[in-house]
Amino acid sequence: MNAMQTDPDRERRRRWREYHAEHDRLANEWRERGYQHPPPVYPPMPHDLIGLTCGARTRAGTPCKITSIYRNGRCKLHGGLSTGPTSAQGKARSASNGMAKKKRTP
Repeated sequence: MNAMQTDPDRERRRRWREYHAEHDRLANEWRERGYQHPPPVYPPMPHDLIGLTCGARTRAGTPCKITSIYRNGRCKLHGGLSTGPTSAQGKARSASNGMAKKKRTP
């Protein structure tokens, strides 16, 4: 199957990410200026992006209908949460943190 066939909102999701990238850029510029008054004027959300759903496939095979999505265009169940460390260094650091906590508890 083609990616365009599986996700009809692919273009809308791309524009969602662009909108939030611009929003973050304006917020970062404002922070770098030292939070001066007035706050930045953010561009309005395009009307066709309001109510954009996650769209990921559920176990039942239907599209996810959650509308509270992250900047990546997916909900917390389908791509918003961390999967943990992936590199060998990160896994070692995570393991050492777990061991340190075990040593401190009586």
